[in-house]
Amino acid sequence: MKIIISNNGTPFYEQVKEALITAIITGDLKEDEILPSIRSLAKDLRISVLTIKKAYDELEKEGYIITKQGKGSFVSLQNLELIKELKQQEIEKYLTKIIEIAKLYNISEEEIIDLIKYLFRSDKNE
Repeated sequence: MKIIISNNGTPFYEQVKEALITAIITGDLKEDEILPSIRSLAKDLRISVLTIKKAYDELEKEGYIITKQGKGSFVSLQNLELIKELKQQEIEKYLTKIIEIAKLYNISEEEIIDLIKYLFRSDKNE
């Protein structure tokens, strides 16, 4: 598992959290697999232990991981369809905002669809 942190304005803990969620959804991290310790991950990423702790705490609160006292943090047993549904709801919120902006500036549905298709294709080539 490789996590890349950047100074892009997104808090480091959110970047770590999203990277771990992606690894869980894609199957890079399997159910019941142990995660790196907070200290070792902080050392590897060269960021604060408190930052990793915050990411792990949020992941646990959202049900992605469980922590067993003295044993570490593990990927929780979960329904991947539920995770996918939650992510689709998040995408829907963004698309709703995009449609509102497009209507405000008279940008057609076809232009938005073409833009989305272009971005999907360009993302694969990077």
